[in-house]
Amino acid sequence: MSIKITSDSTCDLTPEYINNNNIGIVSLYINKGGETFRDNIDIFPEDMFLHTESTGNICSTSALNPADYTKLFSELSPLHEAVIHINIGSKFSACHQSAAIAAAEYPNVYTVDSCNLSSGQGHLVALAVEMANTGMDPVVICDRLREFAGRVEASFLLDRLDYMSKGGRCSSVTALGANLLKLKPCIEVADGKMRVGKKYRGALDKCIREYVKDRLCGRDDIIYERIFITHTTSDKYFTQVARDAVNLYADFSEVTETRAGCTISGHCGPNTLGILFIRSK
Repeated sequence: MSIKITSDSTCDLTPEYINNNNIGIVSLYINKGGETFRDNIDIFPEDMFLHTESTGNICSTSALNPADYTKLFSELSPLHEAVIHINIGSKFSACHQSAAIAAAEYPNVYTVDSCNLSSGQGHLVALAVEMANTGMDPVVICDRLREFAGRVEASFLLDRLDYMSKGGRCSSVTALGANLLKLKPCIEVADGKMRVGKKYRGALDKCIREYVKDRLCGRDDIIYERIFITHTTSDKYFTQVARDAVNLYADFSEVTETRAGCTISGHCGPNTLGILFIRSK
């Protein structure tokens, strides 16, 4: 059965994986300095960081509208027996609502709320690809994806809070205090929303090691098939610190490093890093 898997640019999978598996990606809108761009098409995280460092203003993200999804589905629907689109979590963005409105016009198009973001959403895309390759019925694939959505464990360690402060997600006083105390908060995704978890203190590499250990040690509920190390910086030192820690505390069949796109990068800032995996229960 010909099943096309598509997703929002927020899934933060590698370009190689997207191309090799023929995944359709629709890019969110990024607003920078009064102009509108498309995520990972004509604007990239480095552009956003440079803008913020030079102007003091952050870039914002805009959800796709039903017309954007209609364009995508109208092109793909006639070419495939089924199209399955996996959205950024509906509590983070209006994208899923827009996609569902557009999909209602096409009987062979299905939408799935990932209840997640970044490579947490990417995990569901990868699972969809694997199930589609087996010829599984699209309705069954969607049901299984919705089940797995509640078992994705996504979290990120923030190096700095000024981006969150500029975006109104924490106070400037909190950001200043965290900076003075060298605190690195862990942001977790739970019930489709973000919350602050444990706060780490000290140098970033030390905090990354502690963070990875806390997420992986003493667990009996992890599926050791795939883990994503997703980050907003290209600094190889910190990603290698995370990779070494993952390999020390767990035995995943596949450890994949991915670069966060504009959505995560614009909200969390440089040197943000997370590990994202799936629980067995």
